Amino acid sequence: MRLTKQRKIILERLKQSRSHPTAVQIYDEVRSELPNISLGTVYRNLDILSKEGMISKIETCGDQKRFDGIPDPHLHIICSRCGKVQDAPQEPDLDLDQLTRVETDFLITGVRLELLGVCPDCNRENN
Repeated sequence: MRLTKQRKIILERLKQSRSHPTAVQIYDEVRSELPNISLGTVYRNLDILSKEGMISKIETCGDQKRFDGIPDPHLHIICSRCGKVQDAPQEPDLDLDQLTRVETDFLITGVRLELLGVCPDCNRENN
């Protein structure tokens, strides 16, 4: 894969972010450097970067896919009210490899595990 100027800027912006942005949020962010970039181009490049293992695509966080500049497996915490996503501060003592060896007719190809809760901002709104 060739790291084009567009891919490089998308990748840099995503690696700087800890908010796990959507494609639209990334598009809004990169337009300051690439004013003529289209949303379709951002989607295509995010898909390529994800398939190449340079970023992670988070598909279980609500209606919209979110993206993570950290491609290594790690847990996310998702606010059940506003949808905010952040990395878990520490990994629990889980053997994820053991989960892929469960007795089933399925060919297990991976594990997705997410923590759900209410973020501090939403929690403050209710108090």
